[in-house]
Amino acid sequence: MVTQFRIRLYLLALLVMAGFSLLVYRLYQIQVVEHETYAAKVPGSKFESVRIPGIRGEIKDRNGLTIVDSTPNYELQFDLRQIVEAYMKTHEELPKYTWERFDSRGLRQKKTETDIVRVVEETVFPGLQELGMLADYSASSMRVHYRSTRGIVPFTYRRDLSFKEFARFAENNIGIPGVTVTRTGRRRYLYDSLACHILGYMNLADIDQVPEEKKREFNYYVGDDYGVMGIEKTMDHYLQGKPGKLVIEKNEKGKIVGEVSRTSPKPGSDVFLTIDARIQSITERALRKVGRGAAVVVDPQSGDILSIASVPSFNPNVFIPEVNIDDWKRYTEDPTSPMFSRAINPYSPGSTCKIPIALAGCLSDSWKYRFSCGGGAHYGNKFMKCWSSGHGSVDCSTAIKVSCNGFFYRYANHTGIRNIQTVTSLLGMGKKTGIKITGENPGNIPSPEWLRMQGLLWSDAFTALVAIGQGATEATPLQMASVTATVANGGKVYQPRIIKKVVEKNGEIVSEEPPNIKADLTKEGITAEQIEMIKRGMWRVVNEGGGTAGRAKSEFTVLSGKTGTAQTANPLQPTNAWFIAFAPYEKPKYAVCVFVENGNSGGGAASPIAKRIIEDATTLEQGRKIEVTALPEAIGRTDRVMSVSFANSDLDAFAMADEDTSVDVADFVPETLQQRQRTYRSSSSSLARPTIKQTTDRRGQVSRMNSKPKPKFRPFQWLKRKKNR
Repeated sequence: MVTQFRIRLYLLALLVMAGFSLLVYRLYQIQVVEHETYAAKVPGSKFESVRIPGIRGEIKDRNGLTIVDSTPNYELQFDLRQIVEAYMKTHEELPKYTWERFDSRGLRQKKTETDIVRVVEETVFPGLQELGMLADYSASSMRVHYRSTRGIVPFTYRRDLSFKEFARFAENNIGIPGVTVTRTGRRRYLYDSLACHILGYMNLADIDQVPEEKKREFNYYVGDDYGVMGIEKTMDHYLQGKPGKLVIEKNEKGKIVGEVSRTSPKPGSDVFLTIDARIQSITERALRKVGRGAAVVVDPQSGDILSIASVPSFNPNVFIPEVNIDDWKRYTEDPTSPMFSRAINPYSPGSTCKIPIALAGCLSDSWKYRFSCGGGAHYGNKFMKCWSSGHGSVDCSTAIKVSCNGFFYRYANHTGIRNIQTVTSLLGMGKKTGIKITGENPGNIPSPEWLRMQGLLWSDAFTALVAIGQGATEATPLQMASVTATVANGGKVYQPRIIKKVVEKNGEIVSEEPPNIKADLTKEGITAEQIEMIKRGMWRVVNEGGGTAGRAKSEFTVLSGKTGTAQTANPLQPTNAWFIAFAPYEKPKYAVCVFVENGNSGGGAASPIAKRIIEDATTLEQGRKIEVTALPEAIGRTDRVMSVSFANSDLDAFAMADEDTSVDVADFVPETLQQRQRTYRSSSSSLARPTIKQTTDRRGQVSRMNSKPKPKFRPFQWLKRKKNR
């Protein structure tokens, strides 16, 4: 008996030991070998990473004055995946929404999806209402966002949170599921429309432009806003900062319980322009005397662009963070085209083109001769007129002074179109300058080869048209300012530049562009004496009796220039007015081009503006202080500009007979080429499309709920419901 009892006891002990051994082995398997597998299945904390966009660099003028910066901004974002998960904890199923679309065959199809708007309204809005932070939004945009991203990318509900609202949310957010506040940088154009065509504007981050491998590096990829026009676009790769990374911890309820780590983003580089904000302000204020036009000021000794302006204008702040559809329509449907930069787009330059033609004559012996005007010149059986009844026999310098068309018809044909092509190419006409601004067009200097492509043969009449800047001859105000700078400095053709340098926040220079001489006319067969002869002719235009720009004579400095009045093919806008100028005569500091659309004459409509710009810029050197202030948008007008005057000026002191007026050359311009005599108007289709703010739809009108009695929000009421089941 005893023996049998002991055997049973041993067997029982053996079984118990075996059982404990199996239990220990299994615990070892679960807790050690398969720890990570089972740990992932246990509800608890999880870690998620968020990409933090870098703060965009600043844009400054040549003297270090900040023109554009970024200020802190707070956005309210929805993680739609988390919101859906929270909804399912209190409901048996998700609500459905049915919508219609057309397939590739044009057949109507009905699609059913999660009603994300209703889910957000029931899960999130009560908490936001209690905090008084509801705002009208586009419910349809939320549906499209969820449909296209499945909630992977957060939906930005509000981009305009004040710091007070941000603080209120931070203090009272007791578990509103899927709702976070993100701190971003908001672009700010400190002087409103000042230099708007140079600076450009921004678009909100576009997740579709981000490569998939980049997105996978973060749970939440918050992209960078990016430039789509002007300096904001061309220097975008320097201005964008380096992103940071935030790692957060969430508990099993999905509530943020703490910040695990943060790598701060680094700011982008600062871009220094060659622009002098004071001269830019002077230029824009003077140019506002006309409804449509452009002005460019260049330093003849370096090619630096000191100012470049176009009117009418727009306010880049309107595009931040996104533009209202009404404002976008207002800009793009305005017949005066406020977003179109006239400074870098081509027009027939009229008699200002006589300066490069005069230089071309120096490659031959044309500059030595006197040519007779006789009121014009015959080509075939037609007579191409001069603006005057006749200037008699004149030399090149005098022809510049009185802007004699008859002289330049003969002078250009004696010089030959090949020499004209050589000089205009050296001066950069007929091609882009390469300035780092979007939207530049090259213009056109007609040649026999170009005309043959239009199905026409070259003749002396076409050479005569080029001589007076008419027909298919086109140049931009920037190009003509560069031509003026070349004459002023004695023949050096500088590459126009608008970027001075790019600097890191620590002061390290990342990129710097020194002045660059593209050509030197004195090394191409044109002597310094010949250039001086042309330069002297421009002095006589302003300072001698009988010159075409007596209105531009200055008591502050020695100003020299050349007028231009170009015929157009538009009967409602028969002429455009030009004036190019430099000052002072010795060691010039400013080369200026002013273009007035629908101006009656260069002497009356354009030269007073150039004079004003040069005189005001000259007073800066004499110690005058000019405060740069914000400029409202310049409003466009289509009225005819007969003459321009400023305070303390007396236009009546100058005789109207001294005007250089346009001549009718339509008979010499084939119908196919007359179509080129149009402005390169910018339309909404050719402009870089901005981020347009979605209009509030009926479902999204919720801000009124903030003023209603607020229900007590219970973020974890789903737990109580489960207990009651």
